[in-house]
Amino acid sequence: MKLVAVTAGLSVPSSTRLLTDRLAGATADRLAATGARTDLRVVELRALAREIADHLVTGFPGPVLREALDAVTAADGLIAVTPVFAASYSGLFKSFFDLVEHEALTGRPVLIAATGGTARHSLVLDHALRPLFAHLRSVVVPTGVYAASEDWGSAGDGRGGDLAGRITRAADELAALMAARPAADPAADRVVPFAEQLAALRVG
Repeated sequence: MKLVAVTAGLSVPSSTRLLTDRLAGATADRLAATGARTDLRVVELRALAREIADHLVTGFPGPVLREALDAVTAADGLIAVTPVFAASYSGLFKSFFDLVEHEALTGRPVLIAATGGTARHSLVLDHALRPLFAHLRSVVVPTGVYAASEDWGSAGDGRGGDLAGRITRAADELAALMAARPAADPAADRVVPFAEQLAALRVG
């Protein structure tokens, strides 16, 4: 199964990337426990910022961005993580998903998550991220994960308290939806040439 995690953190190191890795690892572990083979890919939007801006202006994606968009639309499950800017998702995060074709994520299981400096911004999950993926016709798992600065603990290990429980619960939900959904089949969306269609009719 193809699991893709999109992370929009800007700093290095990034708490957004840290949360992404924890969610991706927990989901992959859960899928492995069911016997599923998981192909995990992390798309770091920070590295794609210039190509995203160029695509918005020119309408043509660069090769690295095109490959990232193809990976997202071919995924069996998606993890989307953004830092909170001005009480919403970041502009880089929104710009990337603006480039995803409107129906390309229809029915796709998505786990949403965000990071911020204070717990007061946790409503970004329901007020911004859920509506965005509802617009893209995705199936968003019930548990969204928000991590404020205090959630990481004094040692910054992110293993204690409620955050670990939310990560586990959300990963379980995403893995369950992925396991219940048929694997993405790129051939299903292939345009069949007219001559090939005629040949199939003659055989019938």
